[in-house]
Amino acid sequence: MFRRAGRIFDQIIGSAYVLAGALIIFVLSAVFYEIVMRYFLHRAVLWTYEVTGFTMLFITFLATTWLLKKEGHVRVDLVFNRLKPQHQSVVNVIVSILCAITFLAITFFSAKTTIESAKIGYYTPTELQVPQEYILFIIPLGSFFLLIQFIRRAYASFRMIKTNGAQRKID
Repeated sequence: MFRRAGRIFDQIIGSAYVLAGALIIFVLSAVFYEIVMRYFLHRAVLWTYEVTGFTMLFITFLATTWLLKKEGHVRVDLVFNRLKPQHQSVVNVIVSILCAITFLAITFFSAKTTIESAKIGYYTPTELQVPQEYILFIIPLGSFFLLIQFIRRAYASFRMIKTNGAQRKID
């Protein structure tokens, strides 16, 4: 059951990663459109700055879980790489648990803020006046995905400790 749930979760974060890539292409196209309109046709396009800013938030939260799964995030590993594999696993368990706790708090408080924003009907004080919950919902969703991935990472590292540091792929 857990393997099937893990595969489904991997498909979800893989799809989110692909969507983030598509959004990057959208942002590049929107900025190019703005440049052409502003400097060659002398017409300002007001929506591009706002929409690309919101889109960058989405890109961040859609791609980070996949990046964490691939261990592609930036880390200072000067000391870490000098540790024995079993000690590296211990450090990974501790760091992953601390990060999971952090993202549990971020998920809770950002979900609370998003719900409150929806209840009061708050709109962004910008040109487009988008309902704020449409923008904020990605924060608790992405944070929840990171929470799950950090738990999976801690579990995989814990299993490596139990097997005396034998190399095993972290899911």
